[in-house]
Amino acid sequence: MGRSRLYLFVAIVGSFSLTFVTGQDDVSPNGGLRPNAQQIEKLCKDRSDDEYFRLLIDGDCRDVVRCDRAGLTGVIRLAAVRCPAALAFDIFKQTCDWKGRVSNCDKLEKPRKVLPNLVTDEPVCPTGKLQCGNGECIEKALFCDDKTDCSDGSDENSCTVETDPNRAPECDPAQCVLPDCYCSPDGTRIPGNLEATNVPQMVTITFNGAINIDNVDLYSDIFNGARMNPNGCPVKGTFFSSHKYTNYSAVQELHRQGHEIASFSITNKDNPSYWTEGTYDDWLAEMAGNRLIIERFANIKDGSVIGVRAPFLRIGGNKQFEMMADQSFVYDASITAPLGRVPLWPYTLYYRMPHKCHGNAQNCPSRSHPIWEMVMNELDRREDPTFDESLPGCHMVSSCSSIQTGDQFEKLLNHNFNRHFSTNRAPLGLHFHASWLKSKKEFREALIKFIEEKTARGDVYFVTMLQVIQWMQNPTELTGLRDFQDWKEKCDVKGQPYCNFPNTCPLTTRELPGKLGFEMFRCENESFSHLNAQHWTS
Repeated sequence: MGRSRLYLFVAIVGSFSLTFVTGQDDVSPNGGLRPNAQQIEKLCKDRSDDEYFRLLIDGDCRDVVRCDRAGLTGVIRLAAVRCPAALAFDIFKQTCDWKGRVSNCDKLEKPRKVLPNLVTDEPVCPTGKLQCGNGECIEKALFCDDKTDCSDGSDENSCTVETDPNRAPECDPAQCVLPDCYCSPDGTRIPGNLEATNVPQMVTITFNGAINIDNVDLYSDIFNGARMNPNGCPVKGTFFSSHKYTNYSAVQELHRQGHEIASFSITNKDNPSYWTEGTYDDWLAEMAGNRLIIERFANIKDGSVIGVRAPFLRIGGNKQFEMMADQSFVYDASITAPLGRVPLWPYTLYYRMPHKCHGNAQNCPSRSHPIWEMVMNELDRREDPTFDESLPGCHMVSSCSSIQTGDQFEKLLNHNFNRHFSTNRAPLGLHFHASWLKSKKEFREALIKFIEEKTARGDVYFVTMLQVIQWMQNPTELTGLRDFQDWKEKCDVKGQPYCNFPNTCPLTTRELPGKLGFEMFRCENESFSHLNAQHWTS
């Protein structure tokens, strides 16, 4: 008998080189080790599909594998990953990093956690209790509450969307009804059960980060007040604003023009683990604290700052969403849905997410929360979807690494528009960092051309995140949108800018005592000159 046939599929995922191996690999990417089907099954027992591990500790620390159960044949495969040269795989962080920063090349796998015995053939605990990994029985409600109750800690070790014993129930359309609740089993159902041809194709343009002199010219160019939706209102965008370096007079002007301002944190810390592992109080300080600053310094007093996006899209699990509910935030816009044939509509988190926890360091909320999720459908980055092989999707436009020219960007915009428009017309999200759009003039020109072409159709609206929710709460056919009052509230921009002469506040930092850190521009009358930068960024 000869060796089983090798099935080899190669793709590029971010900075990884990814190879799928089934059966026995004639050319192993892991130092010549060739596990057979029985060995693969043993390696993958009780191991999640998103965990990377090493087969060998020899070599240059670049090679890892993970278990893949998504094949059409049902056979478990090992997906072999190789980090680029000069990088090594950090087994604890589960990502490629510079070799000098990786100190666990001698570890085959990340530490294994003791799991509870949640599924047993016969009941092993009294009613209302579940078994810890060591055999103890504790109340079901104590599992996955961020407090260790089992002596072996196992009650906090199986808390994903699929395994949390107290997870949100699956969608029940009979109980989850608009305007307060919306779900569908696979996330693709159109609100109000309208026919797709009668539904407006909504497009949301969002920006993340500080709003200041580096990007206000870009925003003024895109949203110039002359590009109109079919109802006669100017196209709108949503700005997830972080505190440091933000010019609050510019924030106030965007708000006056009818754009939506939302919270992107105070610090925008560049450590992804800070967000994934953040406590309730961390999220409270970062997001609710940032909203207080926006409302005070930008003089926004109408309670319209109701949305949150997590930096790096590293959501904070149930703690983040508990904070959001307590602080009366309405929606989150950080969870990504994997690229699929039909995009997903936003949903509320009273019921279980209708898709896998994709990316986000696998820290999606597992419990029920009274929060809307403005899910980020991944974009299809292929230039020609008819012929090109499948590629992983991208959530931020700037993460679509295949875009190098304005023509390529234009193709991406139109292809993804058609994918939404020709199926269920779920809102198309175009999420940007301003620096990417400013990096090449042709990128800005392609986006403006796209806006002008689509608004001329009569069935496409560029709206804010809140306006999407307003439409979903009251699904209205295309023919009635000219008089749709929720979209008329921010239609007419009246008066003059409130901050022609903003208050300036010179700020210092501990790192440069006696030196000017930067100037903050505020749109309020009270004096905050006694506050320094550290007060607002610590």
